[in-house]
Amino acid sequence: MTPTFASNFDALSGWRTALGRRLTDLSRYLTDHDLADSPANDALASLAQRLTGEKLVVAFVAEFSRGKSELINAIFFADAGRRVLPATPGRTTMCPVELAYDPEEAPTLSLLPIVTRLEGLSLGELRAQPRAWTHIRLNVKVPEELSLALTEVMRTRWVTQDEARTLGFWDDERPEDNPQLDERGQVEVPEWRHALINYPHPLLKQGLVVLDTPGLNAIGAEPELTLGLLPTAHATVFILGADTGVTKSDMAIWRDHLGTHNLARFVVLNKIDALIDPLATAEEVAAQIESQRQATARTLDIAPERVFPLSARQALAARVAGDAQGLADSRLIALEDALSSQLLPQRRQVLQQVVDDAAQQVELHVTRRLGDTRRQLAEQMLELRGVRGKSGAKVRVMLKRVEEETAEFELCTTRLQALRVVHSRMLKDALVGLSSDRLREEVGQMQAEMNASLLNLGAKKAFVGLCTRLRVLLDAAVARGSEIHDMLGASFAKLNAEFGFGLALPKGPELERFTRELALIERNYVQYLGLTQALRLSQPKFMEQFRRMLVSKLRVVFENASGELELWSKGASAQVDSQLRERRRSFRRRREALERIQSAAGELEHRIGEIELQDQRVHQYLARVSELTAALREQAGLQQDSGLGLLSIDLPATDEPVPMMLRHAGA
Repeated sequence: MTPTFASNFDALSGWRTALGRRLTDLSRYLTDHDLADSPANDALASLAQRLTGEKLVVAFVAEFSRGKSELINAIFFADAGRRVLPATPGRTTMCPVELAYDPEEAPTLSLLPIVTRLEGLSLGELRAQPRAWTHIRLNVKVPEELSLALTEVMRTRWVTQDEARTLGFWDDERPEDNPQLDERGQVEVPEWRHALINYPHPLLKQGLVVLDTPGLNAIGAEPELTLGLLPTAHATVFILGADTGVTKSDMAIWRDHLGTHNLARFVVLNKIDALIDPLATAEEVAAQIESQRQATARTLDIAPERVFPLSARQALAARVAGDAQGLADSRLIALEDALSSQLLPQRRQVLQQVVDDAAQQVELHVTRRLGDTRRQLAEQMLELRGVRGKSGAKVRVMLKRVEEETAEFELCTTRLQALRVVHSRMLKDALVGLSSDRLREEVGQMQAEMNASLLNLGAKKAFVGLCTRLRVLLDAAVARGSEIHDMLGASFAKLNAEFGFGLALPKGPELERFTRELALIERNYVQYLGLTQALRLSQPKFMEQFRRMLVSKLRVVFENASGELELWSKGASAQVDSQLRERRRSFRRRREALERIQSAAGELEHRIGEIELQDQRVHQYLARVSELTAALREQAGLQQDSGLGLLSIDLPATDEPVPMMLRHAGA
């Protein structure tokens, strides 16, 4: 049978798992042989976490009764042999639903009451408050019980018109979009604001997250959906009815919430089985479906290749029954092929780049560190072989020389202390503009500007002004990061030349991506802050929820930028302390060896043999790390064009005195 999205995603997950094993082999070897410092180990651990914890978020968006839940069941959960999400005629999923899996938690349906909107807290804040949610344990082993439990997402409640307005389900400015009133003048609204399903499905275990978002009202009344969850999804699937085409409410969702998102968008014309006419030929039905597809593409202003006519109900039934022809007739395979070919390779390429960057950093770090060790061993070997056949007076002279070199080297501590002071001051200056206090000040200024305008009609202008100021702060951090990089580069070059260090400056901090994240937030918010939302922002509770959510999203960007800069600085400076300790250890070993030689004639050849064995071990370390990084690249599908290469530093066989060039190795 044709590979499904599920099988292709499973293959991607298997590739990530294999990469994780290769990375574990490399990390364990570096740790066991003390070949990496703390920042390098932290970077490798972070990469391992990303490989195992990377999520792929696919959002499904539609008005009610478009067959969205049935489509999710057909694509992802047909292997379960049943419907995981409720999918019956009429309104089913009444609140946004996230399907994911956390092995630390039992299978559970977590429901957030709709009344929490009145508290002004964002979804992000409420996720960290388990008591705010209603939790229902799921019995995944009994299909009937599981299906019954998940119908809870369909629950509604009846409220007064004023309550509906407060909750965001009634808009006096757009009466045509408001729900119908019953005979008592009440409005039917969802019982729940958000639902989280922790379900041990194989795809969810591998990092897939499915976001099921129902209806225009559900989207428009929840800022975090529009400004947080949907824009961060890796792909959105927008479902329409093939029998109705693009309705007014469909168009409103597309125009206001999906039309300008810079992400992979797929449009589904569901329910093509409703177009089957017993009085029409198969060719006539196919022509009608194609006509509807072309019309939809023109209306939404997208390429026809992005519109996929299909029947989710037919596809699910065919998959459950193992009916290959029925599945082909449903046309679901075309959508799955598009998801697989456009979405999954992109995720793979992103991870490949991350792995390649990590491999290069490990190679640079190990090459520098072991290269410095081998140069020191060569220096000691020249020194000891120069003692052969010499008198005790010669050994005393060499001991004195070691003491002089040690004293000369210790002069670097003053230089290092000055470097630390300058580095600390520059880093502190760079982090000031990224602090939480500065962010709160800027958001406070935006809110004051909004409140000063009539009915918050200046919300968009105030927000654009905020983004402009924040962009200046991020640009300043980027510039200061470059200054720190240049300062450390010049300082490392001098230390290498004057004191024999082997310091290598890592690639500068990549802060530009946070500017891009800010631009994405700005684009989504500007689209959101139209006239309708400006009127909503005049409501204090809605404004407070909006502010909290905005601060939360911006804080993530600024905290990550600050953390990136600090982590880079820590990694760059940690190697100084590491090499300082190693060089002091080397001087101590040289002194102890000469002292032993003074007291025991046979100690000289023994020590020379020790150094030769030690150099062989270092050579083996280099070779093994080269093999492990090559295996990591090969598993990632990267070309083997870098590699460590083995440093050609051979132990000298001459008995000549130690040249100054080797004493200041690395100059």
